Amino acid sequence: MLVLDSVEVKYSDVILALKGVSMEVPDGKIVTLLGANGAGKSTTLKAISGLLYTEMGKVSDGWIKFDGQRIDKKGPVEIVHLGIIQVIEGRRLFEHVTCEENLRVGAYIHGESTMKRDLDMVYQYFPKLKDIRNQTSGYISGGERQILVMGRAMMSHPKLMLLDEPSMGLAPLLVQEIYENITRINTEEKTGFLLVEQNARAALSIAEYGYVMENGRVVLDGSAEQLIDNEDIKEFYLGLSAVGAKKSYRDVKHYKRRKRWLG
Repeated sequence: MLVLDSVEVKYSDVILALKGVSMEVPDGKIVTLLGANGAGKSTTLKAISGLLYTEMGKVSDGWIKFDGQRIDKKGPVEIVHLGIIQVIEGRRLFEHVTCEENLRVGAYIHGESTMKRDLDMVYQYFPKLKDIRNQTSGYISGGERQILVMGRAMMSHPKLMLLDEPSMGLAPLLVQEIYENITRINTEEKTGFLLVEQNARAALSIAEYGYVMENGRVVLDGSAEQLIDNEDIKEFYLGLSAVGAKKSYRDVKHYKRRKRWLG
């Protein structure tokens, strides 16, 4: 289980980005972290994966534990070996090598001994990757890039995958396909997911539990069913009024002043 307790994050010892964040991701479960741009979602993932140092950030208070072991003072390599993999926003690849070579990079923990078996496993979940395995990864589409970075993460057999905005910029049918694969991987491989999304509807359709962040704080949490039924979530994140009518941007543009949980 992943546990965050009262985690604060500072950048350059000055900017307080997270302000006492607490949350849990049980083993083998899908949990989603919702919120607008700048809410602190990506910072939370980087605090877990040890990547804050790349942006002059650090966990300045609180603690993070995984399987009972404190990890907030560990580096990203140690954290990867514990079984946590982050798929970073932006679908970053080694663009001058092939798709299969990108996948092979993800298997460096296990070496060559299980390479063929692991590649076959990834190609089973993402058949399109087998079709494009010899293409230079810098020339593939956005949807192909998303399944490639997910496949690369799977090559290390993570216990927990941190997914940052997997639906961003993709067509609805591609989003549906990716979310179906997340559910399948979770069921068949027992991989847990902490899923960061602005697409609340898609995330809550597969998650068991969710947290909502605003301004570096968790302001609401509950089961997916509870969040879907919450009137504030309907209005501010699903674009629906209390009676289910679609609302225009004009209707909700002042939502920050009206969020009842911040009252």
